[in-house]
Amino acid sequence: MNLRSFLVLGLLLAAPSGAGAQCLLCAKDDSSAFGSGRAAGRDTPLHVEIETQLDFSRVAVGAMGGEVALDPATGARRLSGQIVDLGGYAVSGVVSVRGAPGAELRVILPPTVDLESSSGGRARVTGLVTDLAGVPRLGPDGRLRFRFGGRLQLDARDDGDYRGRIPVTVEYQ
Repeated sequence: MNLRSFLVLGLLLAAPSGAGAQCLLCAKDDSSAFGSGRAAGRDTPLHVEIETQLDFSRVAVGAMGGEVALDPATGARRLSGQIVDLGGYAVSGVVSVRGAPGAELRVILPPTVDLESSSGGRARVTGLVTDLAGVPRLGPDGRLRFRFGGRLQLDARDDGDYRGRIPVTVEYQ
């Protein structure tokens, strides 16, 4: 099996939403980037902060490719196909939301996100999920913190440090 090494990083950047909050991670050094938006009938804007970027860690992939799944609740990483763990620490994405105390929210993640390496290689993240149960609600202090993970699909055509933007949209219900 011919293995190529990958350092795989998924960076977050929330997409703008008309009535929701927009979270911006504009500079890789800025871990406290905020975005805000107002929903109809709400006096308190939503603020979204990316606390931790999604990181699938380092793996090598064989000629048949494979998948790296990252569970948002436990942070456990599962490898399938011709994927070999090269060490490192995989990390679920962590998002923090502030707004109107007790308000119900809607969190929207895309079905797929394409990542790209500096050499032009591509990988895809699918199955993005959060650890939220039921309808998310801001606490009495107006705060909510959640994690998200997904599945990184790799083939053996390219190697590199993969990066991309994952839109995380948060809206008042």
